[in-house]
Amino acid sequence: MPYLKSLIKGPIGVFDSGYGGLTILKEIRKALPEYDYLYLGDNARTPYGTRSFEVVYEFTLEAVTRLFDMGCPLVILACNTASAKALRSIQQNDLPYLDDSRRVLGVIRPTAESIGEATKSRHVGILATSGTIRSESYPMEIKKLFPDITVTGLACPMWVPLVENKEYDSEGADFFVKKYINELLDKDADIDTIVLGCTHYPLLIDKIRQFTPEGINIITQGEYVATSLKDYLRRHDEIASRCTKNGRCEFLTTESVEKFKESASIFLHEDVEVRSITLE
Repeated sequence: MPYLKSLIKGPIGVFDSGYGGLTILKEIRKALPEYDYLYLGDNARTPYGTRSFEVVYEFTLEAVTRLFDMGCPLVILACNTASAKALRSIQQNDLPYLDDSRRVLGVIRPTAESIGEATKSRHVGILATSGTIRSESYPMEIKKLFPDITVTGLACPMWVPLVENKEYDSEGADFFVKKYINELLDKDADIDTIVLGCTHYPLLIDKIRQFTPEGINIITQGEYVATSLKDYLRRHDEIASRCTKNGRCEFLTTESVEKFKESASIFLHEDVEVRSITLE
């Protein structure tokens, strides 16, 4: 049954399939601390990166619908896989039915927009999950904006487990960080800018910088997504005026509360209060 087309006010929803989206949330809160946020992690069904387009779309739509039910006028998909595999379908096919006064935004477009000024060689590398690489969302978005840029992608299937098992700063991570960076640069030696196309990867940033040759830019998404959202709200007062401003942030998980708290402390370096919910 369609939503009533109402101008409900509420927090900005932030969704991720796991915990990496917390790196996006952290930067958004830094840039826009006055707003209220409701973070939903579908941690019970993570990872999304290895799932089909159809399943990712189904799961993401369930999450967006739940955040709409909880009053969010705007939802950010702080997940590259969801942004790659579900965002366009939700925007084009579901929003008109659900509530065309609300908005759903992703993280790929804002990141792609930053590429033009970052690269001088016009050769860019993307390190991401298998699902994001297979979707070719980054090459498509970058080519729309900058047709002259050559984009080379590589999946890094071991990086998310390293982060989620708290091995991101260990000596054991060195092999896999060095391996994927070398593989990417072997595919295109002219790359001068590397995009970290997964929200987990910023926790590996020290290792990534250690094994990346000097002179190559490393782009993490959080700052660019936050800047883009700030600009979006400035340009769209009809949405901004519906996003409440009490400086609050709530957390929801489809997994156990204790597990979320433990993992959230890795990404946010703070203790959080969280509730467990189910999605269907």
